[in-house]
Amino acid sequence: MSQQERIFLSSPHMSGNEQKYINDAFDTNWIAPLGPNVDGFERELADYVGVRDAAAVSSGTAAIHLALRLLDVQAGDKVFCSSLTFVASANPILYQGAEPVFIDSEPDTWNISPNALERALVDAERNHRLPKAVIIVNLYGQSAKMDELVAICDRYNVPIIEDAAESLGATYKGKKSGTFGKFGVYSFNGNKIITTSGGGMLVSNDVEALKKARFLATQARDLAPHYQHSEIGYNYRMSNILAGIGRAQLEVLDERVAARRAVYNRYVVAFGDIDGITFMPELKGTYHNRWLTTLIIDRDKLGVTPMQVIESLSKENIEARPVWKPLHLQPLFESVKYYSHESNRSISDELFVSGICLPSGSNMTEEQQNRVIQNIIKLLNQRMAV
Repeated sequence: MSQQERIFLSSPHMSGNEQKYINDAFDTNWIAPLGPNVDGFERELADYVGVRDAAAVSSGTAAIHLALRLLDVQAGDKVFCSSLTFVASANPILYQGAEPVFIDSEPDTWNISPNALERALVDAERNHRLPKAVIIVNLYGQSAKMDELVAICDRYNVPIIEDAAESLGATYKGKKSGTFGKFGVYSFNGNKIITTSGGGMLVSNDVEALKKARFLATQARDLAPHYQHSEIGYNYRMSNILAGIGRAQLEVLDERVAARRAVYNRYVVAFGDIDGITFMPELKGTYHNRWLTTLIIDRDKLGVTPMQVIESLSKENIEARPVWKPLHLQPLFESVKYYSHESNRSISDELFVSGICLPSGSNMTEEQQNRVIQNIIKLLNQRMAV
C-alpha cells in the first residue's frame, strides 16, 4: 500500500462558516432537535430549489419513507423504482411492506428508462395493480428525462417521488432537480455535494403534506397535554446543530457544483481522446452537478476492467468505486420483477460491468487529481503494451 496521502472518492468540504451557526445553537442552548437553524435551513433550501416547503429530516432514506407514508403506500401495494441506484432508494418500500418493481436505465442519462417504465405501467394497468408511486433517481447528479417520465406517470395518475439525493444543484431545462414530482428528496450524507454530517430533506409544493411529514417525523405526537399517539411515528427530525452546518453548506452549494464540474472537465481533458473511455452523458438542456465523475471503460479496447483500475488506484491510496450494483441483481431483491430498457438489453447491467466512479471531491487539489490521472494512464499504457 502506498504511503502517500489518501485521496477520497468524495470527502466533506467545509466552508468555514459552519461554526457560526453551530455557536449560535450552543449560545442559545438550541441543542436538541428542532430550533432556529432547522427552520432557517428548511426555508433557505425551499427558496433555493423553488418549492413552497421543505422538511429537514435525519436522512434521505427517512425522507423517502415519509413520502411513501404520505402517499398511503401499504402492505401489498406496488412501488416502481429505478434499479441502478443505492439500496436506500428502495429499502423504504420494504419498510411499508410494499412490493418494489425495478425499472432499467437508458443510455442518454443512465437514469430510469421511459420505454421500460411505459411497459411496466401497461402491464400494471392490465393487471389492475397500478403502483402507488414511482421513485425516479437522478444518478450521480444527472437529471432523468423528466418531461417524458412525468407525462407517462400523469397518464396513469401515478405520483412521482424524485430521489435527488445525488443531484442537488443540478437542473433540468432550467428547473431545479428534485422539484418535478409530488415529493423530492435530498441527502446531506458526508459524501454528498453538501453535507450536514448526516441528514436529508423532503420537499414539496404541498404544504399540508409536509406538515403531516413533520408530525410523523416527531413520533406522531397528538395535540394533547400528555404524550398521546394515534398512529405510528418516527424519530426522523434533523437536529438544530446539524441544520446549522447545512445552512453554511447551502451558502456555497453553487461553488461546490462549479468545483465538481471543473474536476470532471480535467478528467475529460486527460481521458477524453482515449478510444475505450466514455464519460457519463450530460443530457441536452440539463446542468449536471457532476457529484461524481463516472465513466465507462471498454475492456476489449483497453485490456483492463474497472475493477482492475480500482485495485490499481487502491494500491496508491486512492479511492475509486464501481457504479451502483443494480437492485434487481441484489440478493435482497432476487424475486422482484424487473423491466429492462429493451427486451434483449439491460442498460443497468452493462453499466455495472463497465462503469467506474473516480475521485471527485470539490476539495481535491489539482495535484491530487493529477496523481489519479497519472496512475490510470500508467496502467493503461502497461496494458496496451502487452
